[in-house]
Amino acid sequence: MSEQDDLVSPVSLTAEDGPDQPHVTPELEDLYRGFEKALLVPLWTRIGDLMPEHPRSRAQPHRWAWKSLLELAGRSGDLVPVGRGGERRAIALANPSLGGRPYATPTLWAAIQYLMPGEDAPEHRHTQNAFRFVVEGEGVWTVVESDPVPMCRGDFLPQAGMNWHAHHNSADRPMAWIDGLDIPFQYDIEAQFFDFGRDKLSEEEHATPHRSRSERLWGRPGLVPVSQFGRREGTPLLRYRWEDTDAALTGQLELEREGHPGTVGPGHALVRYTNPTTAQDVLPTIRAQFHRLVSGAETVPRRETGSSVYQVFDGSGRVTVGDHSWSVQRGDLFVVPSWQPLSIRSEASPSDSGSGALDLFQFSDAPMFTKLNLFRTHTEENA
Repeated sequence: MSEQDDLVSPVSLTAEDGPDQPHVTPELEDLYRGFEKALLVPLWTRIGDLMPEHPRSRAQPHRWAWKSLLELAGRSGDLVPVGRGGERRAIALANPSLGGRPYATPTLWAAIQYLMPGEDAPEHRHTQNAFRFVVEGEGVWTVVESDPVPMCRGDFLPQAGMNWHAHHNSADRPMAWIDGLDIPFQYDIEAQFFDFGRDKLSEEEHATPHRSRSERLWGRPGLVPVSQFGRREGTPLLRYRWEDTDAALTGQLELEREGHPGTVGPGHALVRYTNPTTAQDVLPTIRAQFHRLVSGAETVPRRETGSSVYQVFDGSGRVTVGDHSWSVQRGDLFVVPSWQPLSIRSEASPSDSGSGALDLFQFSDAPMFTKLNLFRTHTEENA
């Protein structure tokens, strides 16, 4: 007897009368039992599931309140150590439609990471592309390939896969930020690798420089160090400072008020973080952008293939994703699944926003879809 004879087939087929379906007969039933035993599935029974008219995401829209995340992360700081084994005190967003997996979307991981005063998060590396985004606080340095990089409010800190990295908190208070990675994507395509690094950082790596080595080389707009010429799939710039992002957004809105082009919509400034060696997305699998909507501005509903995670950096507003709608404020995170329409209305004021606008950080899996020629968008304006 062969192993195949002992196999319990997971295939289960039901013969049903219906449009464009074969007439149910004993012979058809017998054919389907043969398909089951041979581990075969006829397309005519599954085409609606496999080839729908438009994307049907397994994820659902959802919002996480920053106040609640921060409170739970703070409690974990008192109870959960950072060290080998757990590696990071990182708490992942679990989309309610993904079976309890620590996935924000089918391709994206998002988590709040929390580091106590004086703590080090140990060194490791992995194939997953990653970033850190800071919505509040300072005092933590991320150390990438032995380069200490400061982390402050509004900073975006990307890190391509297989770079050694650790963190240390030099401040006298805890600090929290969000991590974004392509963990679900790499897990599901079975491509991930992970290596443990050193247990302790050197004295030099515990330094707290104002500018990292990567910034000193790459942190001047439009200027590339000739000694470092060459395409890199992940950006060599390890910190995109908030003051530069803020100035770029402010400049777009000033041009709009003066009657010049610069915004993507009325009262809507948008910048994309890019790799200075390619002018393409900052990471091979992750697109990162920052939106600013002046008070009262509202975006038209827009759909994209692929999914996004947003975090409110400043201000307040109303977000509608498909049939879900929420009020959002500083720190809140929300998920936009594939092909779900998104619209955002700014309700910001000087009392809840330094810029007087609704500021939103966004990351998505758009580069994956773009490389596969599967990225599509649709807005009501071109319906």
